[in-house]
Amino acid sequence: MTDYVKPPVWIWEDENDHKSGNRPTAGSRFDQVLPRGEKPLQVYSLGTPNGIKVAIMLEELKEIGVKNVDYDLFLINIGKGDQFGSDFVAINPNSKIPALVDQSGDEDIKVFESAHILLYLAEKYRKFIPKNLQDKTEMMNWLFWQTGAAPFVGGGFGHFFHYAPTAQEYPINRYTMETKRQLDLLDQLLATRSYIAGEEYTIADIAIWSWYGRLVEGKLYPGSAAFLDVKAYKYLTEWTEKIAARPAVQRGLLAEYKPIMEE
Repeated sequence: MTDYVKPPVWIWEDENDHKSGNRPTAGSRFDQVLPRGEKPLQVYSLGTPNGIKVAIMLEELKEIGVKNVDYDLFLINIGKGDQFGSDFVAINPNSKIPALVDQSGDEDIKVFESAHILLYLAEKYRKFIPKNLQDKTEMMNWLFWQTGAAPFVGGGFGHFFHYAPTAQEYPINRYTMETKRQLDLLDQLLATRSYIAGEEYTIADIAIWSWYGRLVEGKLYPGSAAFLDVKAYKYLTEWTEKIAARPAVQRGLLAEYKPIMEE
């Protein structure tokens, strides 16, 4: 039960208005100068599930000997509001990490949204993406599934299970149900194939492992692995462990983020 009554028109009220807090408006909040390194790819990110996707992908490309994939990795501290600075907003108007600037050509190419960055890199270097239309389409099915499904895990389950100031039965039950449905879906899928899109490791595996693999490992929210009974998902667990054992994945998780300097 709650005493809350929905108003006719919602009005945002935040007495503190912290620099890092969300607001119902978009755009930059302060002037910012982001650093630029000399390497071909400039990545502005953080070690979140979406953030680690890019570091893992770049390390996977290095692992197989692809040239010109050196990158500078800069820390965008979302707790301090770095994502709302003018330079970052110029790369990603949506103020979310990760963001990438490809400065290897005549003109800079700005890329945002983690799944799009994976797709951009896969297409640029022609790796970790199937060549034939049928297999590529299957990979894209699951890549786009991740972009639509993961917010129920992060903004839904994760928020109410771990971050909300009080435990609330209705949203916890609602988002736990959906999260377990998704885990069961992946478990059923992986009972029939070695990787997400078939027998080939692709960017769909990177995208999905960064959320669901880390969830199965218990690395996202303290106590959630037991709460969700992730051990019940045999094939998903085996896939999670297989991806986690990849050297490039391990390096991507350990990648060092350089601090940004503001004027």
